[in-house]
Amino acid sequence: RSAAGMLPVVAGLLLAVAAGGRGSSSGEQESPPGSRFVCTSMPLEAAGAGCPLPPVPMQGGALPPEEELRATVLQLRETVLQQKETIGSQREAIRELTGKLSRCEGADGKSAPGTWKKELGKGKDTMGDLPRDPAQVIDQLSRTMQTLKDRLESLEHQLRANVSYAALPNDLREMLQRRLGDLERQLLSKVAELEDEKSLLHNETSAHRQKTETALNALLERVSELEKGNSAFKSPDEFKVSLPLRTNYLYGKMKKTLPELYAFTVCLWLRSSASPGVGTPFSYAVPGQANEIVLIEWGNNPIELLINDKVAQLPLFISDGKWHHICITWTTRDGMWEAFQDGEKLGTGENLAPWHPIKPGGVLILGQEQDTVGGRFDATQAFVGEMSQFNIWDRVLKAEDISNIANCSANMPGNIIPWVDNNVDVFGGATKWPVETCEERLLDL
Repeated sequence: RSAAGMLPVVAGLLLAVAAGGRGSSSGEQESPPGSRFVCTSMPLEAAGAGCPLPPVPMQGGALPPEEELRATVLQLRETVLQQKETIGSQREAIRELTGKLSRCEGADGKSAPGTWKKELGKGKDTMGDLPRDPAQVIDQLSRTMQTLKDRLESLEHQLRANVSYAALPNDLREMLQRRLGDLERQLLSKVAELEDEKSLLHNETSAHRQKTETALNALLERVSELEKGNSAFKSPDEFKVSLPLRTNYLYGKMKKTLPELYAFTVCLWLRSSASPGVGTPFSYAVPGQANEIVLIEWGNNPIELLINDKVAQLPLFISDGKWHHICITWTTRDGMWEAFQDGEKLGTGENLAPWHPIKPGGVLILGQEQDTVGGRFDATQAFVGEMSQFNIWDRVLKAEDISNIANCSANMPGNIIPWVDNNVDVFGGATKWPVETCEERLLDL
């Protein structure tokens, strides 16, 4: 039988027994000796009136299935609680009835076991298949309670398992959103950490790169200065050409050429300690005449001036390793020439290629003697040393002007060939360096 059908029968039995016990013992504390209890069963309707069940609301079609399941579970829970209370309140009555039932077997409890059945057989025996032992009744009630609990748990499990998709997605969605939110915060935190590390690394890399680029730029600037051969001078004429070796390939070349000249003045600063002879400070060659103008000190010979391959020996002494200022003037009229050293005129002469105009369009070389125009250099005739301020004028300068130039009291660039950086090219290892000849001359004194 079901638990719902079992409970009214048991409750009716208990109420009938309790009513019989109270009716037999009304007005006295104990039953008089020799009295008998008549055990009479009560009909199910009467028992139902004494043990009402909680009303079950009608399952309206308006409620969704999950709400009906929830309502059923709540009703079953209330039923179980009420039945637990009923069992608890009736345990005392059961214990009392147990004693009274034992009296049904005999007045003093000494009658034979069959007496209960005989006395009970005289009346109506409607106990049916109920257990005779009260302990069995309690066990039966306990099993019934366990069955109800099992059904309740089954319903709850069914409710959790069979809810519709629309019933729990809110809770599930909230849980998923919370977890996703946590994951998102963790991810954002990790991304922020990575961004910070990346920023720090980028800053360190940028600083290192900037430092490296600064150092490289400084080195490049320094290398550029060295490669330019010290072309960044304070003024265009404050430089010198250095020819440190006696070779046939170190030389300088003037970009400008000479026009036709009937007179000229050539001045330059030079320093050399080469021996024997300082070589050829400069040479001017034209087609058909390699020795149009040459200043040379070759071997043990004195320094010589050649014009149109004609020679004049000059009283100059420039091989002591100190800076000297040299000026030479010449005119076609009678071939007159003058030689100045350090602002002082040391010699003069005439008949040096008289009435011969200097031919134009030639090549002017510093440091080498030309056997052909611009070439065929001889290493034994090469100049070894340094030179600066090589200027040419198309007239004969006055002695006063030459002295002022030598004493650094006047600056007079040549009107035909001026000494400027962009007018001088160097080849073969010859170099250009910044210099102030007047200051270096003071160091030599």
